[in-house]
Amino acid sequence: MVSCQSERSQHKNKEYAFKILRARIYKLIKEKEAEKMAEKEASKKKIEWGSQIRSYVFHPYNLVKDHRTNHETGNTQAVMDGDIDAFIQEYLASERNR
Repeated sequence: MVSCQSERSQHKNKEYAFKILRARIYKLIKEKEAEKMAEKEASKKKIEWGSQIRSYVFHPYNLVKDHRTNHETGNTQAVMDGDIDAFIQEYLASERNR
């Protein structure tokens, strides 16, 4: 709620009150957006050693393992060529089960 009685003209008071109201609504919207962004930032993991999604082992044996779903394959060359559909399907299935 906004009221303004600083001007003699009722029309000018109304315009000024609408400006104040728009500014308050804009501020409220920005605060809500900032809260959402802070929520997203809090849910992110830190980028550090041990927080990787997948491990690639080429020697002494071949293995690619997804640490989120524990899906693994021995065909490292196919994964390196871009065949990660099995990993994507496993991840999507695990997200549906949550």
